[in-house]
Amino acid sequence: MRPDRRPACIAARGFSLLEVLVAFVIIALVATAIFRLFSGALGNASAAEEYSRAVLLAQSVQAEAIATALREGTQTGGTEDGRVQWTVQVSPYDTPNLNPDIQRASEFMPTRLYRVVTSIAFPAPNGGQRTVTLSTVRLGAKETPQ
Repeated sequence: MRPDRRPACIAARGFSLLEVLVAFVIIALVATAIFRLFSGALGNASAAEEYSRAVLLAQSVQAEAIATALREGTQTGGTEDGRVQWTVQVSPYDTPNLNPDIQRASEFMPTRLYRVVTSIAFPAPNGGQRTVTLSTVRLGAKETPQ
């Protein structure tokens, strides 16, 4: 062995600067992709939470409207912070394709069907507005003309 040459096992030890830089670039790209995934997941979780709150509020407002005597009309309101607005609309429900004999007989009944539609408007993550609408049909007393 000549003194100016090193054995092959000593020369192969360690990493070159180029290998270290390539490793850092790969790690940076993977970390960036993972952080973007987590960021998107957090945004989706936040949007799902807002949607769930809106649905719960809609159910609550609708249950309150149904608990009272059903009267035709529209009620509106909102949350204390003003971010969420709700509307409850009660209107008569007319069944399509109803037998004329049954329709005439129902005119003499003291009750009728009402459609209750509850709409909740709340802010979307992108700055726009989202709306959730719940609808149900309930039996209530007929309004008597005064």
